[in-house]
Amino acid sequence: MGLLIRGGEIVTADSRSRSDIFIEDETISRIGIGLYAPPGTQVIDAAGKLVFPGFIDPHVHIHLPFMSTFAKDTHANASVSALIGGTTTFIEMCCPSRHDDALDGYHTWKQKAEGNSACDYAFHMAVTRYDATTEAQLREIVRDGTASFKIFLAYKNFFGVTDEEMFHTLKLAASLGVITTAHCENAELIGQLQQLLLAAGKIGPEWHEPSRPESVEAEGTTRFATFVEQTRAAGYVVHLSCAPALRAAVEAKSRGVKLYVESVLPHFLLDKTYAERAGVEGMKHIMSPPLRDRRNQAELWSALNTGLIDTVGTDHCPFDTEQKLLGINAFTQIPNGIPGIEDRVNLMYTYGVKRGRLDLHRFVDALSTRPAQIFSLFPRKGTIAVGSDADLVVYDTAYRGTISAATQHGINDYNGFEGFAIEGRPSAVTVRGKVQVRDGVFVGEPGRGRMLRREPQYGAQEVDYAH
Repeated sequence: MGLLIRGGEIVTADSRSRSDIFIEDETISRIGIGLYAPPGTQVIDAAGKLVFPGFIDPHVHIHLPFMSTFAKDTHANASVSALIGGTTTFIEMCCPSRHDDALDGYHTWKQKAEGNSACDYAFHMAVTRYDATTEAQLREIVRDGTASFKIFLAYKNFFGVTDEEMFHTLKLAASLGVITTAHCENAELIGQLQQLLLAAGKIGPEWHEPSRPESVEAEGTTRFATFVEQTRAAGYVVHLSCAPALRAAVEAKSRGVKLYVESVLPHFLLDKTYAERAGVEGMKHIMSPPLRDRRNQAELWSALNTGLIDTVGTDHCPFDTEQKLLGINAFTQIPNGIPGIEDRVNLMYTYGVKRGRLDLHRFVDALSTRPAQIFSLFPRKGTIAVGSDADLVVYDTAYRGTISAATQHGINDYNGFEGFAIEGRPSAVTVRGKVQVRDGVFVGEPGRGRMLRREPQYGAQEVDYAH
């Protein structure tokens, strides 16, 4: 049985037109005006609504062992939350610790997702150490269809890598043609600053940001870009939070470094005063890099609108109130992270597009098309075209609502965007042609999601360091 989406206004990264979309065998087969619907066709009336390609969140954590606990989500509930918010594909960080076997970790993440996700998904493979076994394991993981790595320049002795390990990871990535994503800070500086603050009795959540200030993130961004340049790799800065780090990334881009930049939802809308609230209210907003001074937000919005920031993710990483309270006696023990997978699209549309900060086409580009292009999913994902997967979001711009933990679909017991108004939400969401969401309610197939196997696309680069 086919599916016809009739009368909507199709909006992609570079075009806008009123057309029908006909879907057969999980893909878009026809686009045009007045398309014929054969008997038995399911019809969605999209008149008066926008039709977007399914949105892609390039940075989520669902299963995550971290700071003596685990992120709260399962793939079942996180994927439903994603779909209700218009995200039809997510890329999860597969993050075994430095003390775990990388290949075993990769298989653990795959097993937890398989058959449990309602939307499609892929992985970034974290490299948390580089030893004699690492290269062979990473080659096997790339052959399995995971064509992106992740490194941390933070979380020393747990996720973090040394500069030597970063060099070897990037050198291998360049030779394989895969992209490496990076959390850009400076683990040693953070550790020293944390010790000084704790020794002075500064233990509350308000001291998290001073322990990893903007200059530390800028240094990490500069260092990562330099290593990317010298290895001729492709690099992607995750969750960039502040103007100094942005300037470091833009300077590297301007000299030809193959570097992409992601910022995430909280840094566009929240500032450090949220994390400076007393007790658990501040703890709820602890993440790394931290929420910054509000003055950074105008530069982030401008850079996003002009394309200097390529993508918008969430760094979705939910810990509930009880878990946050693990840091009651020291900010260094607060699990880092905030949920956001359900709210990204609606908040960026409301406070970006509707407030005149973000062009509508750039909105689609940053939240769908560019992630697909950068991470080897385009044109299967990230656009509306004949032959593309029928991941579609019929968007009701007339909807009005308020974000609240009481009405969210995630299992976290708070929402970091509590009370934010939204102007628009998905009225229908499809995954490969099957309707999974209608008007904020999941109506679909819980295990429909598939792992998306991706091919390296950055061209094998071997550098002759002797010349």
